[in-house]
Amino acid sequence: MNEPVRVLLIDDHALCRKGLSELLEQRTAMKVVGLASDANEAIQLVQEKTPDLIVMDLRMPVMDGLTLLRRLRNDGCATLIVILTVSDAPEDMAEALRAGVRGYLLKDMDPEDIVAAIERAARGELVVAPAMTAKLSRLLQLGPQDHPKETLLSLLTVREREILEHLSRGESNKAIARALDISHDTVKLHVRRILSKLNLTSRVEAAVFAVEQRTPAAPRGHS
Repeated sequence: MNEPVRVLLIDDHALCRKGLSELLEQRTAMKVVGLASDANEAIQLVQEKTPDLIVMDLRMPVMDGLTLLRRLRNDGCATLIVILTVSDAPEDMAEALRAGVRGYLLKDMDPEDIVAAIERAARGELVVAPAMTAKLSRLLQLGPQDHPKETLLSLLTVREREILEHLSRGESNKAIARALDISHDTVKLHVRRILSKLNLTSRVEAAVFAVEQRTPAAPRGHS
């Protein structure tokens, strides 16, 4: 039997912490192992509880969420992190994604959608609030003015589009190699080509591009 995903919730509002904790434990196989109201509590609980997933707010006393996020990453914390916030500012989302978060969700989303997105993030997928995808697409500046997104996407081969779909689910190169029955090095080569063709700099940007485009899984083709 699989062990439950261990979750740490970080939010300065007690109602948000309690409400989300009850939702996750009642409707998922996750186990909430800690609740933190500020950065100091969060840092201590991360060390003590070693959670599999952290869900955190951005607007908090003592230390804001983005500063806490950078602190955790600088301390070597590789735990999956999902941001759950009221901030729909594109710059906040961009900074969080650059720090390697697995998701950026908004508190005004339907509770069921929040829970479902957190579950997907725990499985390794990249999750972004629907209201934020268009903002992120613009922010990333995915190509020059004479190369609309549709044109950029058409530059990819069938195999590259297939790999892009796997990237949108947050899968590692090894997982993609197993799924497509190709070598790890071949996946790495395709990922480099995808980033180059789409004028992107990271796997996160490629994943968000795919999510925003809602790219369907392509049929198997030649590599």
